[in-house]
Amino acid sequence: MSKHLQHDLDRLKKEILAMGALVEEAINRAIASLTNRDAALASQVLEGDDAIDRKEVEVEDMCLKMLALHQPVAGDLRYIIAVLKVNNDLERMGDLAQNIAERALFLATHEPIEVDLDFSRMVELVRRMVGQSLDALVNQDPVLARRVCMQDDEVDRLQRNMFEVLQALMTKDPRTVERAVQMLSVSRHLERIADSATNVAEDIVFMVEGDIIRHRADPARNPPRVRR
Repeated sequence: MSKHLQHDLDRLKKEILAMGALVEEAINRAIASLTNRDAALASQVLEGDDAIDRKEVEVEDMCLKMLALHQPVAGDLRYIIAVLKVNNDLERMGDLAQNIAERALFLATHEPIEVDLDFSRMVELVRRMVGQSLDALVNQDPVLARRVCMQDDEVDRLQRNMFEVLQALMTKDPRTVERAVQMLSVSRHLERIADSATNVAEDIVFMVEGDIIRHRADPARNPPRVRR
């Protein structure tokens, strides 16, 4: 490997980790704005989306230039390809955090609905998956990445449960429909963040081991799933 390629790889690693930090902060702030009914914090999330978009473009541009200039092979090539894919999923998570913040703005100005939802469990799982996927990226840890994949089914189950509970509430009390629809959207966005964290984890396994685990029935991870 040339020293110029190594220099660019080191710089790329710093940039993708910076992207991950921006996205994780946006997700945590969006969730906090929702749970604390904090409209000001939700507005901060919306204002920060441009920074994530700019960082995504910077990382993508770096990857494409490295592919063109250095023509990397083997592990270096896998790394750059994986970073391209991770970068895209991180940007998507940032958009989903923005969507949650928009719902939080609405819900902060309306009375909370009284319903028994395991929302805190879903939030805890999604936060953990995002944090672990980024830790796996930092440490290039395929074991931790596979652990992220194995948590996705539980998030899906919780999202289905929230849908059933909120659907029953809307049927029983039509006055709750608007607020319940907003909460349904939040649960759906959280589930999609978990999907994106799983995508990142799958890409890390590919990056480190060269093994494509997407769509695979494997006891060490989720059953086959559709990448979104």
